[in-house]
Amino acid sequence: MKIISYNVNGIRAALSKNFTEWLQAENPDVLCLQETKAHPDQIDTMIFAKLGYTSYLHSAEKKGYSGVAILSKQAPDKVIIGMQHPGFDSEGRVIRADFGDLTVVCVYIPSGSSGDLRQAVKMEFLKEFGLFIANLRKTRPNLVVCGDYNICHKPIDINHPERQNGVSGFLPEERAWLDQYQAAGMVDSFRVFDQRAEQYSWWSYRGGARYRNAGWRIDYHWVTESLRDRLKNAAILSDAIHSDHCPVLVELK
Repeated sequence: MKIISYNVNGIRAALSKNFTEWLQAENPDVLCLQETKAHPDQIDTMIFAKLGYTSYLHSAEKKGYSGVAILSKQAPDKVIIGMQHPGFDSEGRVIRADFGDLTVVCVYIPSGSSGDLRQAVKMEFLKEFGLFIANLRKTRPNLVVCGDYNICHKPIDINHPERQNGVSGFLPEERAWLDQYQAAGMVDSFRVFDQRAEQYSWWSYRGGARYRNAGWRIDYHWVTESLRDRLKNAAILSDAIHSDHCPVLVELK
């Protein structure tokens, strides 16, 4: 199974930049999207249906904000919207699809970069999401939890880490949450295959950051330890340019 995760920073904007041609060429079995920024009536899902995908959408109540989606060629056994937390579910941040013994969770973790209030919201989300995943693993032990985590885990995952002290997305408490996530049996699939520095998935639109590769790796496929032996490949698809993020890929046997 080939799974791609992509924060598109607005699906309608991405569609205006040859997104469907890219999707047809990559041809994943499952595509997980974050930051769709559209309500269902604003997304022409027939565009994806023509490529063989059924679309499952979870939009934020607020227009033009957040939103996640899963597009799949194979019909899931079950699709569940949200994590049964009304406050966060209203922001369109989590969607889950089950395929046989495998569960794919698409998540868009809040950014805390706008100030202390949203940083506090982000930390509360991390707490609730960690509990959600721990509980889900009791009945669905084989998880692929992909999306925009808005956290760089290690210094290798961010440009000039020495300059990033106190910056949301690289705070000690955020990185400690990923440490605990990993210690609980979650595997950063990309690092199984690629230990190189300067491998990023997001670049600011400011200052020519993408041209200079002054990026952050904040988009992941974390998988449960039970799936480690089924990992076939993981990669960052940095040539795709429809967003300030690029897609990330994992393939399972």
